[in-house]
Amino acid sequence: MVNLMYLVLTALLVLNVSAEVMNAFFDLDNSFKKSIQITNSESKDTWRRIQKSLESKKKLAPAINQGVEHIDFAVDSLVEYIASIQAQLIDETGNQNGVIDEEDSINGKPKGSKNKDVSNRLLINEKGGEKIRESIIALKRRLSDIYKTVISDKEIMAAKSFSAADVKELSNALFLNLPLYVETPEEIQKKSKDGSEMSWSEYKFHHMPLAAVLPILSKIQNDAEISRSMIMSKFANLTGGNNIKLNNFFPVIVPEKAYVTKGETFKARVTIGAYSNEFANSSSVYVNNQKITIGADGWGDFSQVASRTGVQELKLQAKVYNPHSKESFEEFDKFVYEVGSRSAAVSAAKMNLLYIGVENPLDISVAGVNSNTVKVDCEGCNVLSAAGKYIAKVTKPGMAKVFVSGEGFPKTAYEFRVKRIPDPLPKIGNGLRKYGGKIGNGEFKISTGVDAYLKDFDFDAVCNIVGYTATRHKKNDDPVSHVNSGSKYNSKVKRMVEQARPGDDYYFDEIVAKCPGDVQGRKLPSLVFKIR
Repeated sequence: MVNLMYLVLTALLVLNVSAEVMNAFFDLDNSFKKSIQITNSESKDTWRRIQKSLESKKKLAPAINQGVEHIDFAVDSLVEYIASIQAQLIDETGNQNGVIDEEDSINGKPKGSKNKDVSNRLLINEKGGEKIRESIIALKRRLSDIYKTVISDKEIMAAKSFSAADVKELSNALFLNLPLYVETPEEIQKKSKDGSEMSWSEYKFHHMPLAAVLPILSKIQNDAEISRSMIMSKFANLTGGNNIKLNNFFPVIVPEKAYVTKGETFKARVTIGAYSNEFANSSSVYVNNQKITIGADGWGDFSQVASRTGVQELKLQAKVYNPHSKESFEEFDKFVYEVGSRSAAVSAAKMNLLYIGVENPLDISVAGVNSNTVKVDCEGCNVLSAAGKYIAKVTKPGMAKVFVSGEGFPKTAYEFRVKRIPDPLPKIGNGLRKYGGKIGNGEFKISTGVDAYLKDFDFDAVCNIVGYTATRHKKNDDPVSHVNSGSKYNSKVKRMVEQARPGDDYYFDEIVAKCPGDVQGRKLPSLVFKIR
């Protein structure tokens, strides 16, 4: 996000060197500095975990300790070098006394914020930018070499079962992933306005005021700190310093099903659950998208009113985040249970109606009867079942009877009304939901056709427009009409819509739509628009 903000501000700089843009660059520079502090602190925390892990893995300590020492020296050297350049730029655009003091600033910001001459002289003419470029490239190679040396240590290779090929692959991968990046001449030429060749220094610093140069340099420091953090995390992986210690254990039983009748065999899977106190602030458990609070003992409570009978399913989701390695894990599961009642219950899941052309869910359960023995059939409809769920399909209006039977429960009929899908509302398309009335000229012109919208209909059904007649009535002129097949405007209607002017009236008449289950199209109300 910070990097994206810099790109936006750089683009604005070309257009405007206002105080607002200058202030935005200083805010960006402060964001980089804050990121540097946070990342540096995380690296220190990782180092402490590494040291603790090495207490039980002393053979790995020499190589890793030496590697960390070399990495710190290399990163600190670049960070300090960049800081010295920033200080020189601020002083030479200030009072030029060789040190940064109060006279170099105004209201806490460098006095020479808009100065472009000093940065151009120091970083381009005097080759300071090229030295920075070479330092970035050298640091990236140095960090990769240090990492390769550490994982090439015989004790580490033995402990992690690394082969020579593994070492090469890991070190190459690290080199590619380190954020220390320097654009190639080809990339610079491609990004230049006129395709001309220029040096990296010119590409980065040419005609840049001090306010824009400072965050560029801070970003380099930030990339160096991120690189240090990445390698420290990899060292922690070598020692187990990124591992979370499990300190709570408890039995877990998962029944094969949560409803049994007399004579059945209860079956369940049993295991041992494990939990870490470190999960408390970084991990979460959800049941049907409801977050469950997990206590220090690793348990959480969930309750739900059994509001309907039949087989029910709970969707489970666990999100685990390792704050040490920054890795995230996500797992899903489900738990199925059955809700009974004192009598048989049959109901349509949506509005107690069966609609033609769509799948109508049915909730069916019989108290005291094993759901595996429940049988369902229908007169006037077709019932499909899978995993305890039932779907009714109907083809003509009237009544339908659903018959339910089961072990010890006689065949019983339940009646339902059968209707066709209600008429949809016509509207103009392309994301608009306009059903007529006054409409802006520009808004009307972006419409792409006439759609059919099933308002407040609870089923996943789509009605298609068969055709319509579009008419434009220009003030003081005769109406012009065109017939359109399908939903999208044809070329004639599209041209007529694009000619809309304030004061025009547009009519969409004889709109015909077909919904699922329809044998023939149904006529819909007209649309009338007044162009503003």
